[in-house]
Amino acid sequence: MTDSKKLRRPRTDATAKRRRLVTATAQVLHEQGVERTTIADIARAADVPVGNVYYYFKTKDELVEAALAEHTKQLDALTARLDQLPDPRERLKGLIGAWIGQRDTTARYGCPTGTLAVELDKRAEGGLDLAVGQVIRHLLDWVRQQYRQLGLTDADDLALTFIGAYQGMSLLSSALRDPEIMTREGARLIRELDALAQD
Repeated sequence: MTDSKKLRRPRTDATAKRRRLVTATAQVLHEQGVERTTIADIARAADVPVGNVYYYFKTKDELVEAALAEHTKQLDALTARLDQLPDPRERLKGLIGAWIGQRDTTARYGCPTGTLAVELDKRAEGGLDLAVGQVIRHLLDWVRQQYRQLGLTDADDLALTFIGAYQGMSLLSSALRDPEIMTREGARLIRELDALAQD
Protein backbone atom coordinates (compact mmCIF):
# COMPACT_ATOMS: atom_id res chain seq x y z
CA MET A 1 0.00 0.00 0.00
CA THR A 2 1.36 3.40 -0.92
CA ASP A 3 1.76 6.19 1.58
CA SER A 4 -1.06 8.21 -0.05
CA LYS A 5 -3.48 5.28 0.34
CA LYS A 6 -2.48 4.90 3.99
CA LEU A 7 -3.22 8.57 4.58
CA ARG A 8 -6.58 8.46 2.82
CA ARG A 9 -7.96 5.36 4.48
CA PRO A 10 -8.22 6.63 8.08
CA ARG A 11 -9.94 9.80 6.88
CA THR A 12 -12.32 7.74 4.74
CA ASP A 13 -13.05 5.41 7.67
CA ALA A 14 -13.64 8.39 9.96
CA THR A 15 -15.95 10.01 7.41
CA ALA A 16 -17.90 6.78 6.99
CA LYS A 17 -18.18 6.32 10.74
CA ARG A 18 -19.40 9.89 11.24
CA ARG A 19 -21.89 9.40 8.41
CA ARG A 20 -23.22 6.21 10.05
CA LEU A 21 -23.61 8.07 13.33
CA VAL A 22 -25.57 10.91 11.72
CA THR A 23 -27.84 8.52 9.81
CA ALA A 24 -28.42 6.40 12.91
CA THR A 25 -29.12 9.49 15.02
CA ALA A 26 -31.80 10.72 12.63
CA GLN A 27 -33.44 7.28 12.61
CA VAL A 28 -33.26 6.61 16.35
CA LEU A 29 -34.50 10.09 17.28
CA HIS A 30 -37.43 9.63 14.93
CA GLU A 31 -38.29 6.28 16.45
CA GLN A 32 -37.65 7.05 20.13
CA GLY A 33 -37.57 10.81 20.54
CA VAL A 34 -34.79 12.92 22.02
CA GLU A 35 -35.41 12.31 25.69
CA ARG A 36 -35.68 8.53 25.45
CA THR A 37 -32.63 8.17 23.20
CA THR A 38 -29.21 7.58 24.73
CA ILE A 39 -25.77 7.87 23.18
CA ALA A 40 -25.55 4.08 23.58
CA ASP A 41 -28.72 3.64 21.47
CA ILE A 42 -27.20 5.71 18.68
CA ALA A 43 -23.84 3.92 18.90
CA ARG A 44 -25.57 0.55 18.71
CA ALA A 45 -27.65 1.58 15.68
CA ALA A 46 -24.53 2.93 13.94
CA ASP A 47 -22.43 -0.11 14.89
CA VAL A 48 -19.87 2.15 16.53
CA PRO A 49 -18.34 1.70 20.00
CA VAL A 50 -19.95 4.12 22.47
CA GLY A 51 -16.60 5.71 23.34
CA ASN A 52 -16.00 6.55 19.68
CA VAL A 53 -19.17 8.64 19.49
CA TYR A 54 -17.54 11.33 21.65
CA TYR A 55 -14.72 11.68 19.15
CA TYR A 56 -17.26 13.04 16.64
CA PHE A 57 -19.95 14.54 18.89
CA LYS A 58 -19.31 15.84 22.40
CA THR A 59 -22.96 15.97 23.49
CA LYS A 60 -26.34 14.54 22.59
CA ASP A 61 -27.40 18.02 21.49
CA GLU A 62 -24.62 17.98 18.88
CA LEU A 63 -26.06 14.70 17.62
CA VAL A 64 -29.53 16.28 17.47
CA GLU A 65 -28.07 19.17 15.45
CA ALA A 66 -26.48 16.63 13.09
CA ALA A 67 -29.84 14.86 12.73
CA LEU A 68 -31.49 18.17 11.85
CA ALA A 69 -28.80 18.78 9.23
CA GLU A 70 -29.53 15.28 7.91
CA HIS A 71 -33.24 16.11 7.63
CA THR A 72 -32.32 19.25 5.67
CA LYS A 73 -30.03 17.23 3.42
CA GLN A 74 -32.76 14.67 2.71
CA LEU A 75 -35.25 17.46 2.07
CA ASP A 76 -32.83 19.15 -0.33
CA ALA A 77 -32.31 15.87 -2.20
CA LEU A 78 -36.07 15.35 -2.51
CA THR A 79 -36.83 18.90 -3.67
CA ALA A 80 -33.91 18.78 -6.12
CA ARG A 81 -35.46 15.68 -7.70
CA LEU A 82 -38.88 17.34 -7.76
CA ASP A 83 -37.39 20.50 -9.28
CA GLN A 84 -36.60 18.42 -12.37
CA LEU A 85 -40.33 18.33 -13.10
CA PRO A 86 -41.31 21.21 -15.39
CA ASP A 87 -44.65 22.07 -13.70
CA PRO A 88 -44.84 23.40 -10.11
CA ARG A 89 -48.19 21.67 -9.60
CA GLU A 90 -46.59 18.35 -10.48
CA ARG A 91 -43.74 19.12 -8.07
CA LEU A 92 -46.23 19.61 -5.25
CA LYS A 93 -47.99 16.38 -6.24
CA GLY A 94 -44.61 14.66 -6.20
CA LEU A 95 -44.03 15.90 -2.66
CA ILE A 96 -47.41 14.51 -1.63
CA GLY A 97 -46.49 11.22 -3.29
CA ALA A 98 -43.27 11.11 -1.25
CA TRP A 99 -45.28 11.67 1.94
CA ILE A 100 -47.73 8.92 1.02
CA GLY A 101 -44.80 6.63 0.22
CA GLN A 102 -43.68 6.98 3.85
CA ARG A 103 -47.16 6.34 5.27
CA ASP A 104 -46.26 3.17 7.21
CA THR A 105 -43.31 4.83 8.93
CA THR A 106 -45.35 7.97 9.56
CA ALA A 107 -48.18 5.93 11.10
CA ARG A 108 -45.69 4.40 13.51
CA TYR A 109 -43.51 7.40 14.40
CA GLY A 110 -45.03 10.58 12.93
CA CYS A 111 -43.24 13.18 10.81
CA PRO A 112 -39.50 13.08 11.63
CA THR A 113 -39.15 16.86 11.73
CA GLY A 114 -42.57 17.61 13.18
CA THR A 115 -42.15 15.24 16.11
CA LEU A 116 -38.72 16.70 16.84
CA ALA A 117 -40.18 20.21 16.70
CA VAL A 118 -42.83 19.37 19.28
CA GLU A 119 -40.37 17.65 21.59
CA LEU A 120 -37.62 20.26 21.34
CA ASP A 121 -40.08 23.10 21.88
CA LYS A 122 -40.74 21.75 25.38
CA ARG A 123 -37.09 22.03 26.42
CA ALA A 124 -36.10 25.09 28.41
CA GLU A 125 -32.61 25.45 26.96
CA GLY A 126 -30.42 24.81 23.96
CA GLY A 127 -31.95 26.67 21.03
CA LEU A 128 -32.55 23.43 19.13
CA ASP A 129 -36.23 24.38 18.89
CA LEU A 130 -35.19 27.26 16.64
CA ALA A 131 -32.97 24.96 14.57
CA VAL A 132 -35.79 22.48 13.90
CA GLY A 133 -38.02 25.41 12.96
CA GLN A 134 -35.51 26.30 10.26
CA VAL A 135 -35.89 22.85 8.70
CA ILE A 136 -39.66 23.30 8.56
CA ARG A 137 -39.27 26.85 7.21
CA HIS A 138 -36.98 25.45 4.49
CA LEU A 139 -39.80 23.19 3.25
CA LEU A 140 -42.37 25.96 3.66
CA ASP A 141 -40.27 28.28 1.49
CA TRP A 142 -39.99 25.64 -1.24
CA VAL A 143 -43.76 25.03 -1.24
CA ARG A 144 -44.41 28.80 -1.30
CA GLN A 145 -42.16 29.09 -4.34
CA GLN A 146 -44.21 26.45 -6.17
CA TYR A 147 -47.46 28.32 -5.53
CA ARG A 148 -45.85 31.56 -6.68
CA GLN A 149 -44.74 29.88 -9.89
CA LEU A 150 -48.38 28.92 -10.40
CA GLY A 151 -49.11 32.66 -10.35
CA LEU A 152 -51.13 32.61 -7.14
CA THR A 153 -51.11 35.80 -5.10
CA ASP A 154 -51.91 34.04 -1.81
CA ALA A 155 -48.89 31.73 -2.05
CA ASP A 156 -47.89 32.37 1.58
CA ASP A 157 -51.28 31.27 2.93
CA LEU A 158 -51.51 28.32 0.56
CA ALA A 159 -48.06 27.10 1.62
CA LEU A 160 -48.98 27.33 5.31
CA THR A 161 -52.20 25.40 4.67
CA PHE A 162 -50.35 22.78 2.63
CA ILE A 163 -47.66 22.15 5.26
CA GLY A 164 -50.26 22.33 8.01
CA ALA A 165 -52.26 19.63 6.23
CA TYR A 166 -49.18 17.43 6.06
CA GLN A 167 -48.38 17.88 9.74
CA GLY A 168 -52.02 17.23 10.64
CA MET A 169 -52.29 14.05 8.60
CA SER A 170 -48.94 12.86 9.98
CA LEU A 171 -50.07 13.44 13.55
CA LEU A 172 -53.44 11.76 13.07
CA SER A 173 -51.92 8.85 11.17
CA SER A 174 -49.46 8.30 14.01
CA ALA A 175 -51.94 8.84 16.85
CA LEU A 176 -54.46 6.45 15.30
CA ARG A 177 -51.80 4.09 13.86
CA ASP A 178 -53.59 4.33 10.52
CA PRO A 179 -51.38 4.79 7.44
CA GLU A 180 -54.44 5.15 5.21
CA ILE A 181 -55.02 8.61 6.67
CA MET A 182 -51.91 9.65 4.75
CA THR A 183 -53.31 8.10 1.57
CA ARG A 184 -56.75 9.69 1.90
CA GLU A 185 -55.51 13.13 2.92
CA GLY A 186 -52.81 13.04 0.26
CA ALA A 187 -55.46 12.32 -2.37
CA ARG A 188 -57.50 15.26 -1.03
CA LEU A 189 -54.50 17.58 -1.35
CA ILE A 190 -53.98 16.42 -4.92
CA ARG A 191 -57.64 17.14 -5.74
CA GLU A 192 -57.19 20.64 -4.30
CA LEU A 193 -54.14 21.18 -6.49
CA ASP A 194 -56.08 20.01 -9.54
CA ALA A 195 -58.91 22.40 -8.67
CA LEU A 196 -56.41 25.26 -8.56
CA ALA A 197 -55.51 24.42 -12.15
CA GLN A 198 -59.11 25.04 -13.19
CA ASP A 199 -59.43 28.48 -11.55
